[in-house]
Amino acid sequence: MPLDSFRAFRSRDFRLFFTGQSLSLLGTWMQKTAVSWVIYTQTQSKFMLGLSVFATIFPSALLSLLGGLVVDRYPAYRVLLLTQVLSLAQAALLALVVWLNPHAVWETLGLSAALGCINAFDLPARQSLVYGLVEDKQDLPNAVAMSTTMVNAAQLLGPALAGVVLARFGAPVCFGWNALSFVAVLGSMLAMRQRPAPAPTTGRSLLGDLAAGFRYLRATPDIRFIIVMMALLSLLVLPFATLLPAYAKDIFHGTATTFGVLEGAAELGALAGALFLATLKPTANLNRILTTNTFVFGAGLLLFAYTPWYPVALAFLALSSFGMMARITLNVSLLQTLVQPAMRGRIISLYILAFSAMLPLGSLLVGAVSELIGVQPTVLVEGVAAILLGLIHLRQLRKETSTAVSTASRPAERAAA
Repeated sequence: MPLDSFRAFRSRDFRLFFTGQSLSLLGTWMQKTAVSWVIYTQTQSKFMLGLSVFATIFPSALLSLLGGLVVDRYPAYRVLLLTQVLSLAQAALLALVVWLNPHAVWETLGLSAALGCINAFDLPARQSLVYGLVEDKQDLPNAVAMSTTMVNAAQLLGPALAGVVLARFGAPVCFGWNALSFVAVLGSMLAMRQRPAPAPTTGRSLLGDLAAGFRYLRATPDIRFIIVMMALLSLLVLPFATLLPAYAKDIFHGTATTFGVLEGAAELGALAGALFLATLKPTANLNRILTTNTFVFGAGLLLFAYTPWYPVALAFLALSSFGMMARITLNVSLLQTLVQPAMRGRIISLYILAFSAMLPLGSLLVGAVSELIGVQPTVLVEGVAAILLGLIHLRQLRKETSTAVSTASRPAERAAA
Protein backbone atom coordinates (compact mmCIF):
# COMPACT_ATOMS: atom_id res chain seq x y z
CA MET A 1 0.00 0.00 0.00
CA PRO A 2 1.41 3.44 -0.88
CA LEU A 3 2.51 5.67 1.98
CA ASP A 4 -0.11 8.23 0.94
CA SER A 5 -2.73 5.79 2.26
CA PHE A 6 -1.64 6.60 5.82
CA ARG A 7 -2.24 10.36 5.66
CA ALA A 8 -4.54 10.31 8.70
CA PHE A 9 -1.69 8.92 10.85
CA ARG A 10 -0.04 12.34 10.79
CA SER A 11 -2.29 13.10 13.78
CA ARG A 12 -0.82 11.74 17.04
CA ASP A 13 -4.25 11.47 18.66
CA PHE A 14 -5.64 9.56 15.68
CA ARG A 15 -2.73 7.11 15.98
CA LEU A 16 -3.58 6.57 19.65
CA PHE A 17 -7.24 6.14 18.81
CA PHE A 18 -6.41 3.68 16.03
CA THR A 19 -4.14 1.55 18.24
CA GLY A 20 -6.49 1.32 21.21
CA GLN A 21 -9.59 0.68 19.15
CA SER A 22 -7.81 -2.03 17.15
CA LEU A 23 -7.13 -4.11 20.27
CA SER A 24 -10.60 -3.48 21.65
CA LEU A 25 -12.36 -4.40 18.41
CA LEU A 26 -10.44 -7.66 18.24
CA GLY A 27 -12.03 -8.69 21.54
CA THR A 28 -15.43 -7.37 20.46
CA TRP A 29 -15.52 -9.58 17.38
CA MET A 30 -14.36 -12.57 19.37
CA GLN A 31 -17.35 -11.96 21.65
CA LYS A 32 -19.80 -11.61 18.74
CA THR A 33 -18.61 -14.88 17.25
CA ALA A 34 -18.85 -16.65 20.60
CA VAL A 35 -22.39 -15.36 21.21
CA SER A 36 -23.57 -16.69 17.83
CA TRP A 37 -21.97 -20.07 18.48
CA VAL A 38 -23.39 -20.36 22.00
CA ILE A 39 -26.90 -19.53 20.81
CA TYR A 40 -26.82 -21.96 17.87
CA THR A 41 -25.19 -24.87 19.68
CA GLN A 42 -27.60 -24.57 22.60
CA THR A 43 -30.78 -24.14 20.53
CA GLN A 44 -30.01 -25.61 17.06
CA SER A 45 -32.33 -22.89 15.75
CA LYS A 46 -31.60 -20.56 12.86
CA PHE A 47 -34.43 -18.36 14.10
CA MET A 48 -32.63 -17.94 17.43
CA LEU A 49 -29.53 -16.89 15.50
CA GLY A 50 -31.60 -14.13 13.96
CA LEU A 51 -33.01 -13.26 17.37
CA SER A 52 -29.50 -12.89 18.80
CA VAL A 53 -28.68 -10.30 16.14
CA PHE A 54 -32.03 -8.64 16.76
CA ALA A 55 -31.31 -8.44 20.50
CA THR A 56 -28.01 -6.64 19.89
CA ILE A 57 -29.10 -4.22 17.19
CA PHE A 58 -32.75 -3.35 17.83
CA PRO A 59 -32.09 -1.52 21.15
CA SER A 60 -29.45 0.49 19.32
CA ALA A 61 -32.11 1.43 16.77
CA LEU A 62 -34.54 2.53 19.47
CA LEU A 63 -31.99 4.81 21.13
CA SER A 64 -29.92 5.89 18.12
CA LEU A 65 -31.62 9.26 17.68
CA LEU A 66 -31.04 10.04 21.33
CA GLY A 67 -27.41 9.01 20.88
CA GLY A 68 -26.98 11.46 17.99
CA LEU A 69 -28.53 14.29 19.99
CA VAL A 70 -26.24 13.59 22.94
CA VAL A 71 -23.15 13.61 20.69
CA ASP A 72 -24.18 16.96 19.17
CA ARG A 73 -24.62 18.45 22.66
CA TYR A 74 -21.68 16.94 24.61
CA PRO A 75 -18.04 16.17 23.77
CA ALA A 76 -17.78 12.97 21.73
CA TYR A 77 -14.62 12.14 23.71
CA ARG A 78 -16.48 11.96 27.03
CA VAL A 79 -19.40 10.04 25.56
CA LEU A 80 -17.08 7.46 24.02
CA LEU A 81 -15.05 7.14 27.23
CA LEU A 82 -18.24 6.30 29.14
CA THR A 83 -19.45 3.78 26.56
CA GLN A 84 -16.10 1.96 26.69
CA VAL A 85 -16.34 1.60 30.49
CA LEU A 86 -19.90 0.25 30.17
CA SER A 87 -18.86 -2.15 27.40
CA LEU A 88 -16.09 -3.49 29.64
CA ALA A 89 -18.63 -4.16 32.40
CA GLN A 90 -21.03 -5.87 29.95
CA ALA A 91 -18.34 -8.22 28.64
CA ALA A 92 -17.16 -9.12 32.16
CA LEU A 93 -20.70 -9.88 33.27
CA LEU A 94 -21.33 -12.01 30.17
CA ALA A 95 -18.18 -14.03 30.88
CA LEU A 96 -19.32 -14.64 34.47
CA VAL A 97 -22.86 -15.64 33.49
CA VAL A 98 -21.82 -18.15 30.81
CA TRP A 99 -19.06 -19.56 33.02
CA LEU A 100 -21.57 -20.23 35.81
CA ASN A 101 -24.27 -21.53 33.43
CA PRO A 102 -23.18 -22.65 29.92
CA HIS A 103 -26.87 -22.98 28.92
CA ALA A 104 -27.72 -19.35 29.75
CA VAL A 105 -29.33 -18.55 26.38
CA TRP A 106 -31.81 -15.93 27.57
CA GLU A 107 -29.28 -14.29 29.87
CA THR A 108 -26.91 -14.03 26.89
CA LEU A 109 -29.67 -12.44 24.81
CA GLY A 110 -30.44 -9.97 27.61
CA LEU A 111 -26.82 -8.87 27.91
CA SER A 112 -26.66 -8.58 24.12
CA ALA A 113 -29.59 -6.18 24.33
CA ALA A 114 -27.71 -4.18 26.98
CA LEU A 115 -24.77 -3.90 24.60
CA GLY A 116 -27.16 -2.65 21.93
CA CYS A 117 -28.22 0.18 24.23
CA ILE A 118 -24.58 1.13 24.80
CA ASN A 119 -23.86 1.06 21.06
CA ALA A 120 -26.62 3.61 20.41
CA PHE A 121 -24.31 6.20 22.00
CA ASP A 122 -20.98 4.57 21.14
CA LEU A 123 -21.28 4.53 17.34
CA PRO A 124 -22.15 8.20 16.69
CA ALA A 125 -19.58 9.25 19.29
CA ARG A 126 -16.91 7.17 17.57
CA GLN A 127 -17.61 8.65 14.13
CA SER A 128 -17.75 12.21 15.48
CA LEU A 129 -14.50 11.73 17.37
CA VAL A 130 -12.73 10.59 14.20
CA TYR A 131 -13.71 13.88 12.56
CA GLY A 132 -12.34 15.85 15.52
CA LEU A 133 -9.04 13.94 15.71
CA VAL A 134 -8.05 14.59 12.09
CA GLU A 135 -6.05 17.82 12.03
CA ASP A 136 -6.22 18.34 8.25
CA LYS A 137 -9.85 17.85 7.18
CA GLN A 138 -8.69 16.89 3.68
CA ASP A 139 -7.48 13.68 5.32
CA LEU A 140 -11.00 12.87 6.57
CA PRO A 141 -11.91 10.33 3.84
CA ASN A 142 -8.59 8.61 4.44
CA ALA A 143 -9.28 8.55 8.20
CA VAL A 144 -12.68 6.94 7.57
CA ALA A 145 -11.05 4.35 5.30
CA MET A 146 -8.31 3.63 7.85
CA SER A 147 -10.88 3.33 10.64
CA THR A 148 -12.82 0.85 8.53
CA THR A 149 -9.60 -1.03 7.83
CA MET A 150 -9.07 -1.24 11.60
CA VAL A 151 -12.58 -2.62 12.09
CA ASN A 152 -12.18 -5.19 9.35
CA ALA A 153 -8.76 -6.32 10.50
CA ALA A 154 -10.40 -7.05 13.86
CA GLN A 155 -13.30 -8.77 12.11
CA LEU A 156 -10.82 -10.90 10.18
CA LEU A 157 -8.69 -11.95 13.13
CA GLY A 158 -11.39 -11.97 15.83
CA PRO A 159 -13.69 -14.73 14.47
CA ALA A 160 -10.77 -16.92 13.43
CA LEU A 161 -9.17 -16.54 16.87
CA ALA A 162 -12.56 -17.05 18.52
CA GLY A 163 -12.98 -20.33 16.64
CA VAL A 164 -9.73 -21.63 18.16
CA VAL A 165 -10.51 -20.33 21.65
CA LEU A 166 -14.06 -21.70 21.54
CA ALA A 167 -12.82 -25.15 20.57
CA ARG A 168 -10.09 -25.28 23.25
CA PHE A 169 -11.26 -23.12 26.17
CA GLY A 170 -14.93 -22.26 25.68
CA ALA A 171 -17.03 -19.12 25.33
CA PRO A 172 -16.31 -17.57 28.77
CA VAL A 173 -12.66 -17.07 27.80
CA CYS A 174 -13.74 -15.18 24.64
CA PHE A 175 -15.96 -12.91 26.72
CA GLY A 176 -13.26 -12.38 29.36
CA TRP A 177 -10.71 -11.53 26.68
CA ASN A 178 -13.08 -8.90 25.34
CA ALA A 179 -13.47 -7.34 28.79
CA LEU A 180 -9.70 -7.04 29.20
CA SER A 181 -9.31 -5.55 25.71
CA PHE A 182 -11.20 -2.41 26.73
CA VAL A 183 -8.32 -1.52 29.03
CA ALA A 184 -6.28 -0.75 25.89
CA VAL A 185 -8.78 1.68 24.44
CA LEU A 186 -9.29 3.44 27.77
CA GLY A 187 -5.53 3.87 28.12
CA SER A 188 -5.19 5.27 24.59
CA MET A 189 -8.04 7.74 25.12
CA LEU A 190 -6.61 9.00 28.41
CA ALA A 191 -3.29 9.63 26.63
CA MET A 192 -4.87 11.91 24.01
CA ARG A 193 -3.96 15.60 24.09
CA GLN A 194 -6.70 16.93 21.80
CA ARG A 195 -10.20 16.37 23.13
CA PRO A 196 -12.71 17.87 20.66
CA ALA A 197 -15.43 20.10 22.09
CA PRO A 198 -19.14 19.67 21.35
CA ALA A 199 -20.97 21.70 18.71
CA PRO A 200 -22.18 25.13 19.88
CA THR A 201 -25.48 24.96 21.73
CA THR A 202 -28.56 25.88 19.70
CA GLY A 203 -30.75 26.87 22.63
CA ARG A 204 -33.42 24.45 21.43
CA SER A 205 -34.95 21.57 23.31
CA LEU A 206 -34.10 17.96 22.47
CA LEU A 207 -37.23 17.69 20.34
CA GLY A 208 -36.36 20.97 18.63
CA ASP A 209 -32.89 19.71 17.76
CA LEU A 210 -34.35 16.42 16.56
CA ALA A 211 -36.83 18.24 14.31
CA ALA A 212 -33.98 20.36 12.94
CA GLY A 213 -32.13 17.17 12.03
CA PHE A 214 -35.10 15.84 10.08
CA ARG A 215 -35.54 19.17 8.29
CA TYR A 216 -31.88 19.09 7.31
CA LEU A 217 -32.26 15.54 6.01
CA ARG A 218 -35.32 16.51 3.96
CA ALA A 219 -33.43 19.45 2.45
CA THR A 220 -30.38 17.36 1.39
CA PRO A 221 -31.46 14.71 -1.18
CA ASP A 222 -27.95 13.27 -1.60
CA ILE A 223 -27.74 12.40 2.11
CA ARG A 224 -31.33 11.14 2.11
CA PHE A 225 -30.62 8.77 -0.80
CA ILE A 226 -27.59 7.32 1.01
CA ILE A 227 -29.63 6.63 4.15
CA VAL A 228 -32.64 5.12 2.32
CA MET A 229 -30.43 2.78 0.28
CA MET A 230 -28.60 1.72 3.44
CA ALA A 231 -31.94 0.83 5.01
CA LEU A 232 -32.89 -1.36 2.04
CA LEU A 233 -29.49 -3.06 2.01
CA SER A 234 -29.72 -3.78 5.74
CA LEU A 235 -33.19 -5.27 5.43
CA LEU A 236 -32.72 -7.38 2.31
CA VAL A 237 -29.04 -8.28 1.89
CA LEU A 238 -26.76 -7.79 4.91
CA PRO A 239 -28.53 -10.44 7.05
CA PHE A 240 -26.87 -13.15 4.94
CA ALA A 241 -24.16 -13.22 7.64
CA THR A 242 -26.77 -14.52 10.12
CA LEU A 243 -26.78 -17.84 8.26
CA LEU A 244 -23.03 -18.48 8.31
CA PRO A 245 -23.21 -20.74 11.40
CA ALA A 246 -25.81 -22.84 9.55
CA TYR A 247 -23.49 -23.05 6.52
CA ALA A 248 -20.63 -24.15 8.79
CA LYS A 249 -22.62 -26.83 10.62
CA ASP A 250 -25.25 -28.02 8.12
CA ILE A 251 -23.87 -27.31 4.63
CA PHE A 252 -20.16 -28.00 5.18
CA HIS A 253 -20.66 -30.31 8.22
CA GLY A 254 -18.04 -28.51 10.26
CA THR A 255 -17.33 -27.29 13.79
CA ALA A 256 -16.77 -23.99 15.54
CA THR A 257 -13.46 -23.74 13.71
CA THR A 258 -15.27 -24.03 10.36
CA PHE A 259 -17.56 -21.20 11.38
CA GLY A 260 -14.55 -19.12 12.40
CA VAL A 261 -12.90 -19.73 9.02
CA LEU A 262 -16.07 -18.70 7.18
CA GLU A 263 -16.24 -15.52 9.24
CA GLY A 264 -12.53 -15.00 8.61
CA ALA A 265 -12.96 -15.34 4.83
CA ALA A 266 -15.75 -12.80 4.91
CA GLU A 267 -13.64 -10.39 6.92
CA LEU A 268 -10.60 -10.94 4.69
CA GLY A 269 -12.68 -9.76 1.75
CA ALA A 270 -14.02 -6.85 3.81
CA LEU A 271 -10.50 -5.89 4.87
CA ALA A 272 -9.38 -5.95 1.24
CA GLY A 273 -12.29 -3.68 0.36
CA ALA A 274 -11.36 -1.19 3.07
CA LEU A 275 -7.69 -1.22 2.04
CA PHE A 276 -8.73 -0.65 -1.57
CA LEU A 277 -10.62 2.48 -0.53
CA ALA A 278 -7.62 3.76 1.44
CA THR A 279 -5.60 3.81 -1.82
CA LEU A 280 -8.13 5.89 -3.75
CA LYS A 281 -7.05 9.27 -5.07
CA PRO A 282 -8.94 12.36 -3.86
CA THR A 283 -10.30 12.81 -7.40
CA ALA A 284 -11.92 9.35 -7.53
CA ASN A 285 -15.65 9.22 -8.29
CA LEU A 286 -16.93 7.70 -5.04
CA ASN A 287 -20.50 7.28 -6.29
CA ARG A 288 -19.35 5.26 -9.29
CA ILE A 289 -17.15 3.03 -7.13
CA LEU A 290 -20.06 2.56 -4.69
CA THR A 291 -22.36 1.44 -7.53
CA THR A 292 -19.79 -1.00 -8.90
CA ASN A 293 -19.22 -2.60 -5.52
CA THR A 294 -22.95 -3.07 -4.96
CA PHE A 295 -22.92 -5.32 -8.05
CA VAL A 296 -19.79 -7.09 -6.76
CA PHE A 297 -21.58 -7.75 -3.46
CA GLY A 298 -24.60 -9.27 -5.19
CA ALA A 299 -22.56 -11.36 -7.62
CA GLY A 300 -20.50 -12.79 -4.78
CA LEU A 301 -23.62 -13.89 -2.90
CA LEU A 302 -25.10 -15.49 -6.03
CA LEU A 303 -21.93 -17.51 -6.52
CA PHE A 304 -21.57 -18.42 -2.84
CA ALA A 305 -25.15 -19.59 -2.29
CA TYR A 306 -24.93 -23.06 -3.90
CA THR A 307 -21.19 -23.66 -4.18
CA PRO A 308 -20.59 -27.16 -2.71
CA TRP A 309 -16.78 -26.90 -2.58
CA TYR A 310 -15.62 -25.36 0.67
CA PRO A 311 -12.44 -23.59 -0.59
CA VAL A 312 -14.29 -22.12 -3.59
CA ALA A 313 -17.14 -21.01 -1.35
CA LEU A 314 -14.63 -19.18 0.86
CA ALA A 315 -13.35 -17.29 -2.19
CA PHE A 316 -16.87 -16.26 -3.26
CA LEU A 317 -17.70 -15.23 0.30
CA ALA A 318 -14.58 -13.04 0.36
CA LEU A 319 -15.59 -11.49 -2.97
CA SER A 320 -19.07 -10.61 -1.74
CA SER A 321 -17.63 -9.13 1.46
CA PHE A 322 -15.20 -7.03 -0.55
CA GLY A 323 -18.12 -5.40 -2.35
CA MET A 324 -20.17 -5.12 0.84
CA MET A 325 -17.50 -3.35 2.88
CA ALA A 326 -16.37 -1.06 0.08
CA ARG A 327 -19.98 0.01 -0.35
CA ILE A 328 -20.66 0.60 3.35
CA THR A 329 -17.40 2.49 3.87
CA LEU A 330 -18.12 4.75 0.93
CA ASN A 331 -21.50 5.53 2.48
CA VAL A 332 -19.80 6.72 5.66
CA SER A 333 -17.15 8.68 3.75
CA LEU A 334 -19.79 10.46 1.69
CA LEU A 335 -21.81 11.29 4.79
CA GLN A 336 -18.77 12.62 6.66
CA THR A 337 -17.85 14.89 3.77
CA LEU A 338 -21.39 16.07 2.93
CA VAL A 339 -22.89 16.73 6.37
CA GLN A 340 -22.55 20.02 8.22
CA PRO A 341 -20.47 19.65 11.44
CA ALA A 342 -23.33 20.90 13.65
CA MET A 343 -25.57 18.14 12.27
CA ARG A 344 -22.96 15.36 12.30
CA GLY A 345 -24.21 13.45 15.35
CA ARG A 346 -27.85 13.54 14.27
CA ILE A 347 -27.19 12.52 10.66
CA ILE A 348 -24.86 9.73 11.73
CA SER A 349 -27.51 8.55 14.19
CA LEU A 350 -30.12 8.54 11.41
CA TYR A 351 -27.73 6.49 9.28
CA ILE A 352 -27.20 4.10 12.19
CA LEU A 353 -30.98 3.95 12.63
CA ALA A 354 -31.39 2.95 8.98
CA PHE A 355 -28.87 0.17 9.57
CA SER A 356 -29.81 -0.93 13.07
CA ALA A 357 -33.60 -0.83 12.61
CA MET A 358 -33.60 -2.78 9.36
CA LEU A 359 -30.83 -5.32 10.05
CA PRO A 360 -32.52 -7.03 13.02
CA LEU A 361 -35.82 -7.10 11.15
CA GLY A 362 -33.98 -8.52 8.16
CA SER A 363 -32.27 -11.09 10.40
CA LEU A 364 -35.63 -12.22 11.72
CA LEU A 365 -36.97 -12.32 8.16
CA VAL A 366 -33.99 -14.30 6.88
CA GLY A 367 -34.21 -16.71 9.80
CA ALA A 368 -37.91 -17.33 9.17
CA VAL A 369 -37.55 -17.61 5.38
CA SER A 370 -34.61 -20.01 5.66
CA GLU A 371 -36.73 -22.27 7.88
CA LEU A 372 -39.32 -22.40 5.08
CA ILE A 373 -37.24 -22.63 1.88
CA GLY A 374 -33.77 -23.51 3.14
CA VAL A 375 -30.52 -21.68 3.79
CA GLN A 376 -29.08 -21.72 0.27
CA PRO A 377 -32.19 -20.43 -1.57
CA THR A 378 -32.42 -17.61 0.98
CA VAL A 379 -28.86 -16.45 0.28
CA LEU A 380 -29.55 -16.68 -3.46
CA VAL A 381 -32.54 -14.35 -3.07
CA GLU A 382 -30.38 -11.92 -1.10
CA GLY A 383 -27.86 -11.86 -3.95
CA VAL A 384 -30.64 -10.98 -6.41
CA ALA A 385 -31.79 -8.18 -4.08
CA ALA A 386 -28.25 -6.72 -4.06
CA ILE A 387 -28.18 -6.70 -7.87
CA LEU A 388 -31.51 -4.86 -7.94
CA LEU A 389 -30.17 -2.25 -5.49
CA GLY A 390 -27.14 -1.87 -7.74
CA LEU A 391 -29.46 -1.06 -10.64
CA ILE A 392 -31.11 1.67 -8.56
CA HIS A 393 -27.68 3.13 -7.80
CA LEU A 394 -26.78 2.95 -11.50
CA ARG A 395 -29.92 4.88 -12.39
CA GLN A 396 -29.10 7.51 -9.76
CA LEU A 397 -25.51 7.75 -11.00
CA ARG A 398 -26.65 8.31 -14.60
CA LYS A 399 -29.12 10.93 -13.41
CA GLU A 400 -26.39 12.79 -11.53
CA THR A 401 -24.05 12.56 -14.52
CA SER A 402 -26.72 13.87 -16.86
CA THR A 403 -27.47 16.77 -14.49
CA ALA A 404 -23.78 17.63 -14.18
CA VAL A 405 -23.29 17.61 -17.96
CA SER A 406 -26.39 19.76 -18.45
CA THR A 407 -25.22 22.26 -15.81
CA ALA A 408 -21.73 22.44 -17.30
CA SER A 409 -23.05 23.01 -20.83
CA ARG A 410 -25.22 26.01 -19.95
CA PRO A 411 -22.36 28.53 -19.56
CA ALA A 412 -20.90 27.40 -22.91
CA GLU A 413 -24.28 27.77 -24.61
CA ARG A 414 -24.73 31.28 -23.20
CA ALA A 415 -21.21 32.22 -24.30
CA ALA A 416 -21.86 30.94 -27.83
CA ALA A 417 -25.10 32.92 -27.99
